[in-house]
Amino acid sequence: MSSLPLSIGIYNPAHRLGSLTRRKPWIVQSSALKLNLNTTSSAPLSRREALGIGSCFSLVQFLHPRTDAAAAESAASDTCEYTAAPSGLAYCDKAIGTGPQPAKGQRIKAHYIGRLPDGKVFDSSYNRGKPLTFRVGVGEVIKGWDDGILGGKRKLKIPPALGYGMRGAGCKGGSCIIPPDSVLFFDVEFVGKA
Repeated sequence: MSSLPLSIGIYNPAHRLGSLTRRKPWIVQSSALKLNLNTTSSAPLSRREALGIGSCFSLVQFLHPRTDAAAAESAASDTCEYTAAPSGLAYCDKAIGTGPQPAKGQRIKAHYIGRLPDGKVFDSSYNRGKPLTFRVGVGEVIKGWDDGILGGKRKLKIPPALGYGMRGAGCKGGSCIIPPDSVLFFDVEFVGKA
């Protein structure tokens, strides 16, 4: 994010002498620029100057729109070397755990962030502040999770056959949170036994 430092005085017409109001820093933020309005300047901001600054913000946002797809693509691919399993599941270990791996039927807790190929986050246990609790290997979660969850932190690239397949998920009125036949990207963190 770019930052544009600028100092502009704030004029208070209610004050009889036309001087500046008490000195307070104000921050106006845009998705592309940050404008610091500090009341230390003695020149008031005219309507024309305010419109000019607003026009500059609009022009910069138009010329350099924030593309979540580009940020998402880098988050989804990262610098991780995926290892492909025969099932089509791909994984990349970010931090290997030191304890025993979860056994089939064992109840565990795991944090995760789920993303679509365009990088859009469709679910996150971190946002809820509570890890997901489930039994490993008994079908309580999608097959890619049952096959891919181990100790530590890892990235999973789950093909549609091990995810939600051609049915998708969260479908209502013709739109789906997870579209049919989507490859899913997960950042998973094995928290421990439940």
